[in-house]
Amino acid sequence: MKLIPIAAAAAALVLTACETTPPEPLRANAGITPTKGNKTFGEATFEQMGDKVKVVIFVQGLKPGQEHGMHIHEGAACGQDGMAAGGHFNPHGKPHGRHTDANRHAGDLPSLKANKDGRARVEVDMDGITVGSGPGNIIGRTLIVHADPDDFKTQPTGNSGARIACGVIKAG
Repeated sequence: MKLIPIAAAAAALVLTACETTPPEPLRANAGITPTKGNKTFGEATFEQMGDKVKVVIFVQGLKPGQEHGMHIHEGAACGQDGMAAGGHFNPHGKPHGRHTDANRHAGDLPSLKANKDGRARVEVDMDGITVGSGPGNIIGRTLIVHADPDDFKTQPTGNSGARIACGVIKAG
């Protein structure tokens, strides 16, 4: 008879522990593949962390030592040349700028700086974008790697050149 109260207490403790476990953060990812005639590829992950999104991008097959513009674009497809991705993701109607500027496209990301092996990695916490809800939702958008550096002032693109790699951002 004393086992029943102990079992009930253990079950209550398990249920309480389950209720206090924080929910898994919302995540998205993109496999980055080369556009026609290019060799750049990589991967990107996006994780909702409160009101910011942790963005981690690894790309290889870049020209060693060169800087490349990188943006989230509004379209849901890449096409052979990346043009199906459309323009920069800009749900708030702001001008193009650096990822650190308050007044910028939601899709303005830091540039990639290739090392001597043609590889680059970026890790940044971004505001203005979300994973899964609201006007800043990036799921179904595209990530574009450009051939040239972003000048952060030419409107609306930053004069970043051709689209050398692209990936569709998917939930998960």
